[in-house]
Amino acid sequence: MDASTDVSAVPASDAPVGHLPGSWMLPHRPESAGIARRIATDVLCGWGVDEDTTDQVLLVVSELVTNALEHALPPITLHLQRPDFDAILRIEVDDGGPAETAGAWATSCTPEEHGRGAGIIALLASAHGTRILPHTVTYWAALPAAGRCPGARPPCGTHDVRSPIPRQEHPESL
Repeated sequence: MDASTDVSAVPASDAPVGHLPGSWMLPHRPESAGIARRIATDVLCGWGVDEDTTDQVLLVVSELVTNALEHALPPITLHLQRPDFDAILRIEVDDGGPAETAGAWATSCTPEEHGRGAGIIALLASAHGTRILPHTVTYWAALPAAGRCPGARPPCGTHDVRSPIPRQEHPESL
């Protein structure tokens, strides 16, 4: 398979074995929103985060990655952080800055269909914002992890989050 058809995520850092990485580079393809949700699900499960919080985090991850896919240049990097396993989960998505033209989905929508993601993030996050640097824009959100299960446990997904995500046969179902 050549790089243009690879839809797997690559850990953005070489984390030691047994340590969950906090960053994954995503391909600039529509399938990346689903890949990001699968990564986040496994990481949050490994951290012992409750189902309601996981659902909220997945909405935010989906919105941030989709925004990067539709409106920004590559590269796209997903960051998930839970400093010292405290009650705040931090989600960041880096991109290569604004694209000159919007993606296919964004250009096919009516004006009423745009801008909902920002409202979803504002509703769910305790804080959110943007960090702009030369050649990189980071969109971030912090969510409370109220009701999380105490202590971490081993990842509960079917794959190691340090490894690339297997290619899905039906990416439209993501």
